[in-house]
Amino acid sequence: MFEALSIKMNFDEYIKEVDKFSDDEVVARLRKHLAEWKQDDTNVIKLADSIEHFFGNSWIGSEKIHNHLYRLWLHFKTEAITGIGGMTINERLYRFGLFERFDSVQTEAAQKVIYAKVCV
Repeated sequence: MFEALSIKMNFDEYIKEVDKFSDDEVVARLRKHLAEWKQDDTNVIKLADSIEHFFGNSWIGSEKIHNHLYRLWLHFKTEAITGIGGMTINERLYRFGLFERFDSVQTEAAQKVIYAKVCV
């Protein structure tokens, strides 16, 4: 159940990993927060802050699950958020699972919101 994932996982892969443990009420709240981020207008920096806050102020029932999900989060954060400056827009959209949202926008203003979300 704790198989190693690629360190270069994208946001959707991280959500799928969180899903495996969402029978824990706290993990289910984390899962909901992750999914809501994809639809809101906050950027990746605020995402990182909110997830760090979540892990620092929530108690997942199993320390093993907490450590597993936090370790994967740290890998994702390091690769995708800390390293975002060296990515193209397409890499950013892929890493954060935002291609579908980007493709569905109807206005330039909505497009700009997604650019801001991935710090372009």
